Amino acid sequence: MRRGLAPVLEGRTIFAARLNRPDLRWPLPERMAERLTGARVLRLGRRSKYLLAELSTGETLIVHLGMSGRILVSGVALGHFVHDHPAPQKHDHVVFEIEGGARITFNDPRRFGAMDLTATDALDRHRLLAGLGPEPLGNGFHELYLTGRLGGRQTPIKAALLDQRVVAGLGNIYVCEALHRAGISPLRQAGRIAAARLATLVPAIRTVLTEAIEAGGSSLRDYRQADGELGYFQHNFRVYGREGKPCPTPGCPGTIRRVVQSGRSTFYCPQCQR
Repeated sequence: MRRGLAPVLEGRTIFAARLNRPDLRWPLPERMAERLTGARVLRLGRRSKYLLAELSTGETLIVHLGMSGRILVSGVALGHFVHDHPAPQKHDHVVFEIEGGARITFNDPRRFGAMDLTATDALDRHRLLAGLGPEPLGNGFHELYLTGRLGGRQTPIKAALLDQRVVAGLGNIYVCEALHRAGISPLRQAGRIAAARLATLVPAIRTVLTEAIEAGGSSLRDYRQADGELGYFQHNFRVYGREGKPCPTPGCPGTIRRVVQSGRSTFYCPQCQR
């Protein structure tokens, strides 16, 4: 999402901001439209699952999609196509008009998404970001960190990896995928997994995320969606959503199983994940 939005937003001015309701998951910031109008986006970054638009006003706009949020881009060329501005939809809650003719629309039927404005120099102390662990693709996430962080923990390894205080940004799907690649059962207690086996999770997590981001990037470049929606991953999962199908690990006779952990579906192979 950040990669797709950067060419449209970075270095551009927000000519107008329109709020069609006062809240999403939480109330929107006071005078949000006024504070954004006329601001230039200096840089579009990301922390965990939050988009961060650093503004010329000294503030940063924080955006989270929640479970059903979508960001639509219209009026500019992305990939091979130009998408005209669509007719307003019922759940278009926030709309930005951008220098150059682009329109950015935040659509969220369930309103689990969130937006906030905070001083850029205090960003790391914001309540949504302050307690986050290291980025899985960053230098702070490595074998020694992970083995030290999980040592002695009695929670299942899948739950431990979903804890945003341990590592930022990992979601249910990609934890399932990474554990399969590392050959570790999602049911095992994190503190009872040998350090050498835990260490294999670091490259597995990085590979899964990198492949998923690249798959999302490909869908952004060819822009197959007719409504201008920035692409969700078109990715072939090894285990997620494949209950009852053969394990794709070469030579493994196992069948993918689904269980529920903390209310979330977990997919794994009981044969090659121990």
